[in-house]
Amino acid sequence: MAGILKGDCVALTQKEGAPFYSRGNYGYPQSGGSFEMDLIEATYLVECDRLEVLSNGKKMTFEELFCHSSSVLDDFDIKHIVYRDIRQRGCIVRNECGEYDMTMYERGKNISNSRPQYYVRAVSERTSTNISSFKDQIQETQNRGKQLLYAVVDEEGDLGYYAMSKDNPRGKVPAEIIGTAEGRLVRDRVFVFEPESCELLNSKAFYGKMISGVLQLSIIEACYLMRIGALTVSGPDGRMDEASLEEYGRTVQEEFDMRLSAYTDLRGRGLVVKAGFKYGTHFRVYEESPDDCHARYLIHSVPASTITMWPEISRIVRLSMGVKKDILFCRVTDRTEYLIFKWVRP
Repeated sequence: MAGILKGDCVALTQKEGAPFYSRGNYGYPQSGGSFEMDLIEATYLVECDRLEVLSNGKKMTFEELFCHSSSVLDDFDIKHIVYRDIRQRGCIVRNECGEYDMTMYERGKNISNSRPQYYVRAVSERTSTNISSFKDQIQETQNRGKQLLYAVVDEEGDLGYYAMSKDNPRGKVPAEIIGTAEGRLVRDRVFVFEPESCELLNSKAFYGKMISGVLQLSIIEACYLMRIGALTVSGPDGRMDEASLEEYGRTVQEEFDMRLSAYTDLRGRGLVVKAGFKYGTHFRVYEESPDDCHARYLIHSVPASTITMWPEISRIVRLSMGVKKDILFCRVTDRTEYLIFKWVRP
């Protein structure tokens, strides 16, 4: 079967195009019964030896068509790799114009009996991206009843797929404390020595960590407990107020205000929040008592608008999979939002 190259598409007669459309949803019906294929699907079919493309009456090789398509379409090489991979997985995929590169159907479904499952973005691993763009794209795809899928191509042409959505984490542990404990600031930690106060903070609401009968709190935990009136703190120069402890926290920990905002929101959702250092993230989060369950989430807090690279996202997502937890990017704004990224096999 042969088509005719016409700039940014390949034209086929009804006889040539109808079998492709009916059997694999390739091409787009035109008025008069003819069909057109975009360059991505035509190049894939030439690669598979299922289609011939003629230019000025001469059959084009795969190399010639690939190079022509690369000169006409931005990021053609990336889109070709993604399209090829999805098709070889047995899924129908259609190329799109605009913010999304493709629409993808669930395996076994087609355009005549279903609607797309995913909006797909095809990107290189070297592409920088703004976290705020994820939020807008997730919202748009959810409004349309779809899921957002990023197909990320590395320098060797291998692919990783990342499904993204919003999440609303909730736990069952009240943050409130009845009573006020006394703590002492020592370097970048606050220690609570009085046994009843240790019991009050640790046994009931799981703040801090007990070490030899003494409760150790992080600066962020201490600031939060001061905010809710459950802790007073004394430093080398006497009693500290909330503002002075927060100011001190900024000198000993990077991104202090952002982390404190994320911690405050998570605790307000009934979640138990612990340090995430051993997982390479800001926090690990439990829905119930840490004594009775494993951490459900790893939390990485980010500013409302921050530029990141795909290798960093991939590292965090793959690490969370390895420890069987979900990774949430906590986007800190006036209204804190949580974006969940999952590595998937389409």
